[in-house]
Amino acid sequence: MNKNKLGNSGIEVSQLTLGCMSLGTDFKEAKNIIDFALDQGINHLDTADLYDFGINEEIVGKAINGKRKEIVLTSKVGNHFNKQTGDWFWDPSKEHIIQGVKESLQRLNTDYIDFYMLHGGTIDDPIDETIEAFELLKQEGTIRAYGISSIRPNVIREYVGRSSIDGVMMQYNLFDRRPEEKILDFLYEHSISVLARGPLAKGMLSNHANQQIEKKGKDGYLGYSREALLQISEQLNEWNPTTNRNELSLKYVLKHPAVASAVFGASSVNQLKETIDGDFHSELPDEIYSALQHLSRPITYQTHR
Repeated sequence: MNKNKLGNSGIEVSQLTLGCMSLGTDFKEAKNIIDFALDQGINHLDTADLYDFGINEEIVGKAINGKRKEIVLTSKVGNHFNKQTGDWFWDPSKEHIIQGVKESLQRLNTDYIDFYMLHGGTIDDPIDETIEAFELLKQEGTIRAYGISSIRPNVIREYVGRSSIDGVMMQYNLFDRRPEEKILDFLYEHSISVLARGPLAKGMLSNHANQQIEKKGKDGYLGYSREALLQISEQLNEWNPTTNRNELSLKYVLKHPAVASAVFGASSVNQLKETIDGDFHSELPDEIYSALQHLSRPITYQTHR
């Protein structure tokens, strides 16, 4: 599988990333999914301390035991949670980040995290304090690089201007084209990579699109009505009924040079197999990319500008 550089970090991530949030809590099944992903050339695993209140990190850490050097491991911090009560609150303070990484390292059973992200962020955060925490962790070798997981343009611009982030994780897919409104180009110009989460739009851009639209899009999705979602799905079928919709959707977000990897989830090995079953050695031709853009519509960020 092709690999791309993560910003200026020197880290290379596979163009497809296994998002671990959907692994569940059955260790055997989760390990099977991770092992299969690694066997297929995926080297990047994405987790977060908040997923299942730390359990996800524990499962990932146990599953990659003995394989740590083969893996680019990403985790996130910023949500101060109580596992016993199931409560959490936003806390981007230096103190919490420093404590949070210690707890994540313990759960992941490792002494470093390759890429560490702030799990959110608002314009009212103590941004300089947050950056100071990440820079300290980077200098001491606890993390190799850092970034933010955010879809807020105003926050992203602050971090680009005030920090040495190497990547931004944001939602991006054929239905959610907000990042195309200057943000992708802006990050590319600053040599900052994008990790595109949700490339299959909750499955509504997958091989099972209509079924998922009836489940996940029955009340609409980002300004699209259920009827509009089904219409686009039908147009895609008419355009090429034999198209591997998973491959098409993943290659759509990978087309922009800012995007280093498309981050997808899987709750079973079969689902993982189906998602990555395609030719990812070649990029989407320009004419197909343009045709897809004409099927959907560009939307813009209405807040956090």
